[in-house]
Amino acid sequence: MKTKVLTALQAANLLEDGDRVVLGGFIGAVVPEAIEHAVGTRFLETGHPRSLELYFTAGQGNGVDKATNHLAHPGMVSMAYGGHWGLIPRLQKLANANEIQGYNFPQGVIAQLLRDSAAGKPGTLSHVGLGTFVDPRFGGGKINALTVDDRVSLMEVDGEEYLFYKRINPNVALLRGTTADENGNITMEDECLFLENLAAAQLVTNMGGKVIVQVKRMVKNGELDPQQVRIPGIFVDAVVLADEDEHMQTFAESLNLAYCGRGEAGKKVTQQRPLDAKKIIARRAAMELKRGAILNYGIGVPEVIATVTDEEGITDQVIATVEPGAIGGTPAGGLSFGASAFPDAVITQDQMFDFYDGGGIDQAFLGLAECDVKGNLNVSKFGTKIAGCGGFINITQNAKQVFFCGTFTAGKLEIETGDGQLSIINDGHIHKFINEVQQITFSADVARKNAKPVLYITERAVFKLGTDTLELIEIAPGVDLQKDILDKMTFAPVISQELKVMDARIFNDAPMGLSLPLEQTVNSNQDVAA
Repeated sequence: MKTKVLTALQAANLLEDGDRVVLGGFIGAVVPEAIEHAVGTRFLETGHPRSLELYFTAGQGNGVDKATNHLAHPGMVSMAYGGHWGLIPRLQKLANANEIQGYNFPQGVIAQLLRDSAAGKPGTLSHVGLGTFVDPRFGGGKINALTVDDRVSLMEVDGEEYLFYKRINPNVALLRGTTADENGNITMEDECLFLENLAAAQLVTNMGGKVIVQVKRMVKNGELDPQQVRIPGIFVDAVVLADEDEHMQTFAESLNLAYCGRGEAGKKVTQQRPLDAKKIIARRAAMELKRGAILNYGIGVPEVIATVTDEEGITDQVIATVEPGAIGGTPAGGLSFGASAFPDAVITQDQMFDFYDGGGIDQAFLGLAECDVKGNLNVSKFGTKIAGCGGFINITQNAKQVFFCGTFTAGKLEIETGDGQLSIINDGHIHKFINEVQQITFSADVARKNAKPVLYITERAVFKLGTDTLELIEIAPGVDLQKDILDKMTFAPVISQELKVMDARIFNDAPMGLSLPLEQTVNSNQDVAA
């Protein structure tokens, strides 16, 4: 049975008012850009489809006008349910104006919820989210006042608390692959990730809906390797052949073969990054790495850690993973974040979060936005900016060790370094260490309950999570404890009786000569910052 081959506009015409649409993609990877662009164009020209419900796991967009931004017009959307909102400012604007209902739930939970809903389950039961803003006791993941329906509830099983996320019932899936045959079987050989495409396609098929997949080439039946098929044709109703400009591998790169494990890995050339605040933080964080550790690097400053390990020649001594599915290799940054150059393997996003949620990550390095007196972090909401939690909650609640990495202040921070000292030339005007965060994305109390080691690493100070508040354990050489640190905090941390000066090598231009001794392994049971 041959699958329909449509233009993007023909595919857009299949959507009806009130449809519940799953959108595939991770930032700019595996995004069905041609289809979403056509759906947005159709709405602007005809006023249809209206009142769509949108479901998405990760951030999808470029922060301006691509991916989900095509669908964010007044009247076009009635509800959006996603893991990360930071790259879709147009949808944020509608949510802030109370023109749409909106939910923000953990990225991994949404990926698993697609799979569990496909299996006919009533929802997903998880410990992920307890004590954070998605916990119904602290807001239930609702983004604005218009959003009143409860999508998550508190449950108790064998005396332990869990969150129950209700099933979802989308009836349209807009997905992407690389090659389709005449029966709609889809391979993804040029995509850097597989994401939750299969789960989404199965769910919508079981709901009796429409699954539409964007590809860049068609072949005859029998030409595809069945073991490479990622979305079987029985789950595909139509395919759209897209032009190259709307089928970039990521929103930053047309096709980087290294992200698919092709090409010559030995020819990778590392360009040394200038010694800026981000690199200083990444260097200090890299000093915590343990040989053989399975890692997660978050977006932002943590991305630079991979650059540091390349410069120091220790990348092959640790195993980096990225939440959408890449294992091993060197994680990419910017609009290619999510991909990894020459990965050892790539699995689906729901599978990766199964591993994460079960405690598989040894060390996680995430961003540091706002931190309060208890040690809680907010990386998900700042005034009217709805960044979203992404995979942050899954990762920080389940990794064995957690390291938050970010500048000490926000704003126009200007520093001088390179001689083993740090000088603050112009400090950021926004304090990040404050009495109370706007929203709890990381719950310090949950971390304390689980006896989780946590460090907060900045360019001028390092703290650890203490019994009641943060404990200052290191300061940078050249900074003034009172003027540069304590006066820039709205609460007083505990100051360690063994306060140390950060390693001077961090603040020199030359490579640090960093090594991971055999005795400093993931199984050595060393405490954080021991």
